[in-house]
Amino acid sequence: MDLELNIKSTIKKAIQELYGLEEEIQLQPTRKDFEGTYTFVIFPLVKQLKKSPADIGTAIGDYLISNSPDIKKYNIVQGFLNLVPDDSVWFGIFNALLQNPDHGKLTAKNESVMVEYSSPNTNKPLHLGHLRNNFLGYSVANILEASGYEVIKSCLINDRGIHICKSMLAYQKFGNGETPESSGLKGDHLAGKYYVAFDRAYKTEVDVLVQQGIPEDEAKKTAPIMKEAQEMLLKWESGDDEVIALWKKMNAWVFAGFNETYKTIGVSFDKTYYESNTYLLGKDIVEEGLSSGVFYQKDDKSVWIDLTHEGLDQKLVLRGDGTSVYITQDLGTTDLKFKDFSNNRSIWVVGNEQDYHFQVLFAIMKRLGRSYADGCYHLSYGMVDLPSGKMKSREGTVVDADELVAEMIATAEQTTRERGKIDDFEEEEAQKLFKMLALGALKYFLLKVEPKKRMLFNPAESIDFQGNTGPFIQYTHARIKSILRKAESQGAQLKSEFALHELAQVEIDLIYLVNEYHNILEKAGNDYAPSVVANYCYDLAKTFNSFYAELSVMNEEDTAKKELRLSLIRLVADTLKKGMGLLGIEVPERM
Repeated sequence: MDLELNIKSTIKKAIQELYGLEEEIQLQPTRKDFEGTYTFVIFPLVKQLKKSPADIGTAIGDYLISNSPDIKKYNIVQGFLNLVPDDSVWFGIFNALLQNPDHGKLTAKNESVMVEYSSPNTNKPLHLGHLRNNFLGYSVANILEASGYEVIKSCLINDRGIHICKSMLAYQKFGNGETPESSGLKGDHLAGKYYVAFDRAYKTEVDVLVQQGIPEDEAKKTAPIMKEAQEMLLKWESGDDEVIALWKKMNAWVFAGFNETYKTIGVSFDKTYYESNTYLLGKDIVEEGLSSGVFYQKDDKSVWIDLTHEGLDQKLVLRGDGTSVYITQDLGTTDLKFKDFSNNRSIWVVGNEQDYHFQVLFAIMKRLGRSYADGCYHLSYGMVDLPSGKMKSREGTVVDADELVAEMIATAEQTTRERGKIDDFEEEEAQKLFKMLALGALKYFLLKVEPKKRMLFNPAESIDFQGNTGPFIQYTHARIKSILRKAESQGAQLKSEFALHELAQVEIDLIYLVNEYHNILEKAGNDYAPSVVANYCYDLAKTFNSFYAELSVMNEEDTAKKELRLSLIRLVADTLKKGMGLLGIEVPERM
């Protein structure tokens, strides 16, 4: 049953009958320091009715007591009507949850959604910023799939362009035939090493030119190594055999490195696109837009669109020499994705520095009359900072994803061994646990924050077993499973239906939270916000720990109460596992 919907319907009817008003009813959770589960805010009615909040609250409360079997009592605190549902309602909900192993599963939407995330460049390994992107995209895909959508997880790899040529050129100049095997480096790390080497050599050349009296802006354009990189890009675009062979070799190293990282962090894709295959596709769309009058051409042959009516500006879509700009290839890739999958919606998980770019892209697609344009959405997220400040790939100051994960695993091992509770673990099981805790800490810390917010990542804080962290929730799940194993060893039976008896408030709190899972899932899917699920899991774990501190389970002498509590905590464990699974986080059976 949907208790909240029932209560809202009865309040709506009460206001109609008592005051002749048609009101949209909103409820909110009752504050912890007051008795009740749902709260109706009276203030909006005070001005209309010219009555006191106490009079209005009493009239509606009395109506609910008389007309709704769901409400046992109420209290009024200033302009807030706090409602206390009857225990029989909670038993009805509890029994329904026990009898439905798929509780919280939403109905099929018969719509498809593509979620594009990761989108790395092949001139460097993945870093901390990529981790937030990957975890966010993968979790949103999980949430949408659980919400009843058909989901395609995609990745566009930026495998061409001047940045890739910088790594290639530096390798050609300084590499001496080094390979991942000979260097002991993953292929993406090897490419990243030469991207940094290029920047170092470039800065040296710029400094020399500046010392010779050349203005810095001109020096940056005329530095010999930069000119060589630009020449290499032209050779790549013309299909030069030697350049293409080097490009393929280094990209193959990088792809192997990326795949190893993706496997470690537990993300995957259904479809991978490569910029080298899509960057020319947009030129046909530019021709189409010119023919239809959506685009216009300037005297230098460059092609533009005027988006001032959309609150944007005039935007270049093709250079005068016929070469693509970034928006050109995005026009083509967006069309290709729709042709491949005909998605109802497409979501791009990209940092907020690209907000304007996506406003332009979507505005152009609408002007071109693309049927899918209204379903395009940019899931913009804030950057991740460290206590030491902003990261820069070209300067080699990024926090490497592989190194960070390895450090987190080492920290998880140290923290867990210090607790001294895994002495009976086989080494393989222990290592699996350390990785589970490390990735749980990392993913949870990056996902619990609303996507749009910029955030500061603190590794030490993330691995803590107390507070709003992944390991705290993982430990709570393991604790519940330990209790259930003990109960099973003593022959306890987990029932699926219970007769009415008095419930403690903390038991009601747990039933309420477990029953809220489907609402949480729906909200997270509508808002593309894994943070909603993350913080729900924390609330559920925290409430269980309050329950466990207040009430006995295995030592409870009343058999009916003991059986109910065992069945209740099993529901809690199952819901934590589902919720954390949506975040891409595994929970241990023991720890």
